Amino acid sequence: MPVPKEGDYIAIQSYKHDGSLHRTWRDTMVLKTSEYELIGCNDHTLVTESDGRRWLTREPAIIFFHKRYWFNIIAMIRESGVAYYCNLASPFVLDKEALKYIDYDLDVKVFANGERRLLDVDEYEDHAAKWHYSAEVDHILKSNVKVLVDWIEHGKGPFSKEYIDIWYNRYLELSHRQ
Repeated sequence: MPVPKEGDYIAIQSYKHDGSLHRTWRDTMVLKTSEYELIGCNDHTLVTESDGRRWLTREPAIIFFHKRYWFNIIAMIRESGVAYYCNLASPFVLDKEALKYIDYDLDVKVFANGERRLLDVDEYEDHAAKWHYSAEVDHILKSNVKVLVDWIEHGKGPFSKEYIDIWYNRYLELSHRQ
């Protein structure tokens, strides 16, 4: 499959460890692709849950996926500032259908004021037992939480204001051309 180009729209599909579809985002604008990462933007994007419920994202969000890290990052651009939702997840794969990854339940939320919360620990423990997450997967995920927290604390990548400004401005330029 050809790699999507800047300005193309792709779908994103998240799965659970047992292979079941968890959530789908219909139209994400691609802002950058490289060998290891994909940066995109969701803005009033249709999201479909596994139970069929559908909703639209409320604000523009810069999304970051990487093939070497076991997390992805959603930077939601709000009037109060940028808030982050970080999914602990497998590195992404891209095929002709969509960008795909396995969602491993644990999430880190960073509020616009800098407050951080680790979410869904109970869900992670339940699914780890139910679907027999290996010791290796558990170790990889826990070490990636540490990497993610380091990025947050040091304003790396998507956690820097400059990064968000650059990619949101690029999204605005591309969306006005269409």
